[in-house]
Amino acid sequence: MNALPVVTAVDGSEHSVKALEWALTAARERGAELVVTHVRTDYVTQVPLHGDLPVIPLPEPDESPVLKEVSALLDGRTDLPPVRMVSVDGNVPSAVTALGDEAQLLVVGSRGRGGFASLLLGSVSRACAARAGCPVVVVPHAARTEPVRLPDGVPPVVLGLEPEETGDAAVEFAFAEAARKGARLEVVTAYTVPLSTLTLVGPYVAAAGDDDRPQIEADLREAQQRRLEPFVAQRPDVEVTRVVAPADAAGQLVASSRTAGLLVVGRHRRRLSPDAFLVGSAANAVLLHAHCPVAVVP
Repeated sequence: MNALPVVTAVDGSEHSVKALEWALTAARERGAELVVTHVRTDYVTQVPLHGDLPVIPLPEPDESPVLKEVSALLDGRTDLPPVRMVSVDGNVPSAVTALGDEAQLLVVGSRGRGGFASLLLGSVSRACAARAGCPVVVVPHAARTEPVRLPDGVPPVVLGLEPEETGDAAVEFAFAEAARKGARLEVVTAYTVPLSTLTLVGPYVAAAGDDDRPQIEADLREAQQRRLEPFVAQRPDVEVTRVVAPADAAGQLVASSRTAGLLVVGRHRRRLSPDAFLVGSAANAVLLHAHCPVAVVP
């Protein structure tokens, strides 16, 4: 068992409470401790003040009103994993991102109390997805979440897979999550037919790429199968369905997220530097638009 805790950050917003509930389940499934953290903003660095700074003592960590609210919310529940509450001081995006250095999983809401309601993705969730040292699950706000009603009960885990690009860590994470949840794993690989294959024939435009599509799809299906073989062998208990579709990768994943319990993507392409503070285009798109929680795996 991984001894590292699951960590979630709370700020009193409904978005962070939703992430807290997801984190409670994740910690319970892993047999792990849940560390609930509230970052108390360093007001000196956030507010432009002139002259002598007022001496305003911060409350003691155990007096954090946000953590008191969380304690009241959890009081009396019998379905909880071990829970520990911690307050830290500092810049919120940086402090929450740093929590991933000592966690097996970091869970955040897609938006926090600050910022504008129109933002699709908050600064904290964006920073964590791009830089945290562990997998990050971003739980979407209620306006983007649709109820999942499936005849077989458990919604699938969806993995966005580029056979030559997606790292082992993302694939392993997706298989492990599916096994924990008793869910089917749906592996999605998308491809596009280049516009350069279009040829002009009289008044019509003929898609020469259509002739190539069966071969492209056959090659991708073979590559996808080869990529998954060792993971299927390690997790024979996980039911795997494979999807290869002629579509924009991000659009296909967002569509799949409507009936998924979790969507898993790699942080960025392998060819980027391992310490690059970047999120690939597909990962960024699903963080903005997915209807279910998104796990970004470094």
